[in-house]
Amino acid sequence: MTVQRSISFKKVVTLGTALAVIGLSGCSSGVAPSKTVSGVGTGAAIGGLGGLAVGSATGSSPGTGALVGAGAGALVGGIVGMVQDARDRKEQDRLAQERAYQQELAKKRQEEVRMKAEMDEELAIAQGFRISEIELNDAQKKLEIASEKLKRLMDERSGALAKKKNLDETREKTLATEAKVAQLEEELARLKGEDIQVPPANSEVAQKKPEVKTTTPPPPVKPGT
Repeated sequence: MTVQRSISFKKVVTLGTALAVIGLSGCSSGVAPSKTVSGVGTGAAIGGLGGLAVGSATGSSPGTGALVGAGAGALVGGIVGMVQDARDRKEQDRLAQERAYQQELAKKRQEEVRMKAEMDEELAIAQGFRISEIELNDAQKKLEIASEKLKRLMDERSGALAKKKNLDETREKTLATEAKVAQLEEELARLKGEDIQVPPANSEVAQKKPEVKTTTPPPPVKPGT
């Protein structure tokens, strides 16, 4: 019985040592450890603490309980980490395939654009060979006529806008000037009225009526006199 316990203890110690070496090598390599290694380390730590507590509570060897718990925790954590690593690799593969597809699609589109540009250029060259000097001169003459007409119309448009603007400004200035004239007339009339003595309404001057002179027309002249 003692021999079997000794063998089991040695196996647990060996397992715990191997797990510790794996975890330390993953952390000290300078590269972010995989989730499998992280899971092993985390599971071993949690399992070791749990085994230590269980060993202390049951009266058995705390060291043995810690090693057993560390081994079991490392196993479970490693399995969980492996599953997460597999999911990450699958997602990375999918993203890589998506990037490769987008790059290939971009190359195809660039090639299509280049081919279309070459075809358009070849078509333009073929059409250029069929254009005569008379046709070219006629097109240039039409352009000159159209340009002159456009310039004339633009000048007429600008002239009409200038006249309207000038008229509006003139009317605004006229209204402002007339308002200023009325204001000054009212002000001067008020100032002049302060020096005039206005008699009362019941005075003799106010009640005196002007005399109206009447004239008698001359008698009619009889004929023959």
